Amino acid sequence: MKSTWMLVAGFLFALMGVLVKLASERFSSPELVFYRSLFGLLSIYIVIVATYRQWLAPLATRHATGHAWRGLSGFVALVMYFYGIAHLPLATAITLNYTSPLFLAVLTAWWLKERHGHGLAAAVVIGFAGVALLLRPGWGGEDMTARLIGLVSGVLAAVAYLNVRALGREGEPEWRVVFYFTLIATIGGGIWMAGAGFVVPRLADLPLLLFMGATGTLGQLAMTRAYRLGNTLAVGALAYSTVGFAALYGVILGDRPPLVAWVGMLLIVLAGLLSVRASRSVAAPE
Repeated sequence: MKSTWMLVAGFLFALMGVLVKLASERFSSPELVFYRSLFGLLSIYIVIVATYRQWLAPLATRHATGHAWRGLSGFVALVMYFYGIAHLPLATAITLNYTSPLFLAVLTAWWLKERHGHGLAAAVVIGFAGVALLLRPGWGGEDMTARLIGLVSGVLAAVAYLNVRALGREGEPEWRVVFYFTLIATIGGGIWMAGAGFVVPRLADLPLLLFMGATGTLGQLAMTRAYRLGNTLAVGALAYSTVGFAALYGVILGDRPPLVAWVGMLLIVLAGLLSVRASRSVAAPE
């Protein structure tokens, strides 16, 4: 099943979250986005050159505007996502970011005028009830600003995924979509760092930054293939596997949210599954 590429992406993204959590003790969120994107950009470019034996020709595209919108929305979403990871328990931050399938369901119905099953409204209500629990003031003493930023990252991620889907339907291969995303994120992160300042990495920091870039890039490739070849909402629901992986990693790190947060996460996951069922009731997987 083509949509199950999202399971691979989920595992890799959760692992990247662990690496971001560890690196956030030394680097800011824009710095982490820059290094994650820079190493990813170098990696994907080396693969492209080795595959096609050409330096620039494979990167030619007639869809520069689509890549720009995907890159900008993805860049801002990534900065906000990394901020959430740095300031919240790992599973909480990732769950807030992975509200994107809920927003994706709403956007495909409103923006693309796609028909979904009658269960979609119930799925959205349940999902946002879970969001309300995760944003509930007072529990765990966590920063409400970080939670709201994490939620907005989910909105922007949904917009980015719509752009990924559009580019895929125009025939753009996943490696080109990932290349331009990492290029824009690298430039954006570099400009941000130039204005706000940065910490010079130590030699001991390089393995952590390299693995963060590698897992992020491989996850992007797997996710882009899933959205290009699979059913949009099915892939969105499988993205919740990242929450499960993150919860496991969080336990290992000693990062345990309170019970009300776990209830909120479960509601969001349930909403994702219901949204997939609603979509399948009116259309077969793409």
